[in-house]
Amino acid sequence: MVGRIIAKFVAVLGRWRLPLLAIWLLVMVVAGILAAQLPDRLSGGGWFVQGSQSEHVANAQSSGFVGLGKTTITAVVRDELFTAKDPNFESRIRGVLNDLRQDPELEASSQFGWSTFAGETERRFVGKDGRTVTESYGLALDDGKARRIMPIVQQRLTDKYEGQELSVQLVGTAPFWGEVNTLSASGLMRAELIALPLILLILLLLFRSVVATLMSLVVGVTALVLTLALLTVIASRIELSIFVQNTASMLALGVGIDYSLFVIRRFRDELAAGQDVEAALAKSLRTSGATVVASGITIVAAMATLVLVKLPAIQSIALGASLVVAISVLTSVLVLPLLLRIVGHGINRGTIGRRKRSTVAAGTSGWIRYADWIMRRPVAVLLASVLLLGLAAVPAIRMNTFTPDAGIIPSSSAARTGFDRIEEQFGRGDAAPLRVLVESDRPLTDPSVDQAGLLGLVAKLGALPDVVRVDSALSVLSGTQPLTALASVNSMPAAAAATVRHFVSEDLRSTIVDLVPDAHPASDASQALLDEARRLVEAESPAGMRVSVGGQTAEGVDANQVVTDSLPGVVLIMLAVMYLLLMLTFRSVLLPLKAIVINLISVSATYGVLVLVFQDGHGAGLLGFDASGHLTHFVPILLLALLFSLSTDYEVFVLSRAKEFYQEGMSNTRSVSLAIASTGPLISGAALLMVAVFGAFSLIPIVPMQELGVGMAVAIALDATLVRLAVVPAAMRLMGDLNWWFPGSGRRRSVPAAGSAGPAGQPSTDRQLSTEGSLR
Repeated sequence: MVGRIIAKFVAVLGRWRLPLLAIWLLVMVVAGILAAQLPDRLSGGGWFVQGSQSEHVANAQSSGFVGLGKTTITAVVRDELFTAKDPNFESRIRGVLNDLRQDPELEASSQFGWSTFAGETERRFVGKDGRTVTESYGLALDDGKARRIMPIVQQRLTDKYEGQELSVQLVGTAPFWGEVNTLSASGLMRAELIALPLILLILLLLFRSVVATLMSLVVGVTALVLTLALLTVIASRIELSIFVQNTASMLALGVGIDYSLFVIRRFRDELAAGQDVEAALAKSLRTSGATVVASGITIVAAMATLVLVKLPAIQSIALGASLVVAISVLTSVLVLPLLLRIVGHGINRGTIGRRKRSTVAAGTSGWIRYADWIMRRPVAVLLASVLLLGLAAVPAIRMNTFTPDAGIIPSSSAARTGFDRIEEQFGRGDAAPLRVLVESDRPLTDPSVDQAGLLGLVAKLGALPDVVRVDSALSVLSGTQPLTALASVNSMPAAAAATVRHFVSEDLRSTIVDLVPDAHPASDASQALLDEARRLVEAESPAGMRVSVGGQTAEGVDANQVVTDSLPGVVLIMLAVMYLLLMLTFRSVLLPLKAIVINLISVSATYGVLVLVFQDGHGAGLLGFDASGHLTHFVPILLLALLFSLSTDYEVFVLSRAKEFYQEGMSNTRSVSLAIASTGPLISGAALLMVAVFGAFSLIPIVPMQELGVGMAVAIALDATLVRLAVVPAAMRLMGDLNWWFPGSGRRRSVPAAGSAGPAGQPSTDRQLSTEGSLR
């Protein structure tokens, strides 16, 4: 049935190849236009846990508070010429702050900070150096627009004031994600410029044909453009994370080209065996095409398990990864066959050097000799390999994760410079205090409000360890019933009125209390402080009031908790999916279990490397990042899904060959040995290609993408070498015929050709071995 469908499909390609080619080109033009719009539609959000305290606090502070808004930014201004004691200082700084307030693009609706207290005795908005001030602005912009314009506004401010010896940086969620977007776009272009020449070189070495190389590259680019176009359409309807574009680009060039490699290889080999173009194409789709489809289903199924992680950003990244793999599959079995039908025997044009075919004869092939060497000492090889992987995995025990923060962008960027300057001049916790939101059923000025309870709670919060300062409206209110004074805010001195309006909502029903810690947001101390604060407010919230604790530390802890809670379910479902797919593919009970155990060890080793590099900082100088002491929280779980599915690709390829030889009548040992010999060259070449692509993407100056790039490159390298060429054959040698045990299924053997069973004889599947080994 499948064979007839494929035959009809190939016949259609033959009759309608030129119209279909025109349609493909038209689709590519439209898709290219759409793909170019994707960066402006991506979001830096999606990290809030729905229903969490941190989300509630963030939403509640978006209106009704002076200096806060739908989007809040902080301007960090430094005067390189004068200090706060000089009269020129005030005029210069005030000029900058007024420009920001009147900037038509920013749409600032309120401000609070240095200008509010100018001329007052309290100068907490002036840094330790006497040259740096901060000012908060509440903007009427939504997050999407704010993120898009912030890099433009920042560049304009830099150009305007740099010559005046004034340094101006915008800090906040919108400037941060705007910077990430800019760095992502430039880094993506640089990664592609590095990756494409490497891809071309590797493909030329594998194919030794210019046409075949270009064909494979076209497939990868087609998958990339179509994916980005569809993501653009999706992003206009739902929120997609800014990390989706880089993830999709990395996978399209890696997986898409990898899939084309299998199909093109088989097509060329069938032509070389004497098949005509249509027959060769049909055979390629029935074999390699089927493998590609099975691989795509496996990856999409694995990525689908990430819907259990209730973080919109992670779900959108998983959606992007699933989409790019699905499109890579469709491109490999729909677009690539069209191109192959058009070029036909021309696939071998532009030959570079001499394309050699290997007979992979037992006893003469280096791959056979290597495989036989493994087969003779399986225990030693298995123990040594697992020991090495285990040693690499040891650092993973210390793995610590946190939400993306300013540390993921280079220290040279404006948003990072501003963040670092706040920490340097005002304290390590000033840039990201714990934000306590108190909401009352009645106006806080109502005599029935439990003012004593609120005052007592704030005092106890301020007494918690590592709290260096408490900022709230209570700092300018006095008396035993200080909240009653809120009714006369208009008659207060300017500084006091500004403080009240910043920390108390316009309807007088909510107030904010900021706890400034003596630690970074992601530090253990800040997280411990958050736990203490939440326990305290839960136990001692005043009657008639709801108290929530949010802020950057809370956002990270809440998101981490969701990932941690989701991990067991994700892993169990993923392992079940992998097991069922492999069991149905190989009709074996034990092979899937062996594959899962080996993949878990391999993934653990990859985690260990990531901890050494990104958490501990070994190699930070080479990649150009600052070690933060933690990994980005979505990277380990995303790597788990990607690596399990990609590793299964190579597993399927090796085991399929081993099963073929076993069913031919060869022993388990001989089947495994020949499978390693016949698949070794192709797997090595495909792995080298993906390592080059993922390695190039590790140079993007955004830490989460570097973590993904390095993690993928390390995992693929380990899988294609130590795992696939040592652990797998050694384990299968020890398991013997149990590899192929399946209830109710007997061993099926065909009559082997003469010499096939002998250890030094030429197997009956010489042509298969020859075609598999022909790509070196």
